[in-house]
Amino acid sequence: MSGKYSLPIVLSVVLHGALAVVLFFGNFTSHPPKPTVMQVNLNPNPIEAVAFDKAIIEKQAEKLRQEKARAKAAEQKRIRELEEKAAAAKRKRAKEEARIKKLEQQRKQKEKEKRIADEKARKAKAQAIKAEKERKRKEEERKKAEKAAAEAKKKREREEAERKRKEAERKRKAKEANERAEQERMLAEQMAQEMEARQRARGQQVQSEISRYTALITQTIQRFLITDRSTMEGKSCKLTITLAPSGFVTNVQTGQGAAVVCNAAQNAVYKAGTLPVSKDPEVFKKMQKISLTVVPEFN
Repeated sequence: MSGKYSLPIVLSVVLHGALAVVLFFGNFTSHPPKPTVMQVNLNPNPIEAVAFDKAIIEKQAEKLRQEKARAKAAEQKRIRELEEKAAAAKRKRAKEEARIKKLEQQRKQKEKEKRIADEKARKAKAQAIKAEKERKRKEEERKKAEKAAAEAKKKREREEAERKRKEAERKRKAKEANERAEQERMLAEQMAQEMEARQRARGQQVQSEISRYTALITQTIQRFLITDRSTMEGKSCKLTITLAPSGFVTNVQTGQGAAVVCNAAQNAVYKAGTLPVSKDPEVFKKMQKISLTVVPEFN
């Protein structure tokens, strides 16, 4: 891997590790948020890469704090509702007990004249029986309440264990996803580097072929060029030649240069008729319309 990517990658890994610690030790009562797929920006600038990762971590932490606050508010609301229900039930029981007591007093008052000693004994016995029944009833209610509490506790423990399992599974999958993304990024980077290297090599090869065939074309023109030292020495002419895939000359345009050299060079090209061209389509495409400078050579 290129050295210029080492620092951003190390900083990215450290920041992701810090986020994993926050998520693992945080006390979140609500369902965990869906994992966020984080994309790694292959920015060669380490300062921009760190700022990007820090922004993602701060956004995730803020989201977790908001969810924790909402969960806490919901729990406080539930506790208040339970307290209000308990108070209402207590007031209702007190009212009912007062009503029953009043009726009992009225009954006792009506029967007072008829019952004296035996009424007291009967009443005492009745109260004892009632007290025993009440005791048994309360005992039964207590046992039922304890059983319900134990079952509720087990249920909470099972739910908490399941929540922790799901959280661990989510973290594991997130870690695997991050590792896969990093491997894919590194593979893509490697492939891009290899492609760039192949393109550079291909470009050099094409340019070398163009230079070679330009030299061959120039040599061919020199063979057909009729020279005159007295009029051409020290002079030149720029030609633009259009070629068919077979090398056949379809057009010759003269450019800057001495007229005597330009005319002789143009005639030499037409005399040659066909010039050397590459069989490589990419090379031919670049030299289909080729410009070169003809400088007469004298023996």
